[in-house]
Amino acid sequence: MTKRRQFAVLGKNLVTDVLRLYSLFSRFSHAGKLNGHDPFAYLKDVLTRLPTQRANQVNELLPHRWQPQS
Repeated sequence: MTKRRQFAVLGKNLVTDVLRLYSLFSRFSHAGKLNGHDPFAYLKDVLTRLPTQRANQVNELLPHRWQPQS
């Protein structure tokens, strides 16, 4: 594969990945908004807590059960 072709494939995959991330974040923020939460605060809190959240407590981060961390 030539360098130009490799770059084109990388660019296509990068654009696809960015669009997928945008779609994911927009769904999360919209779900938070539908449940009466500030979308930015919801996303920030969920992304902050997710790495340390126990597997059996992940459902607490869903928009309909989420409570801001005090």
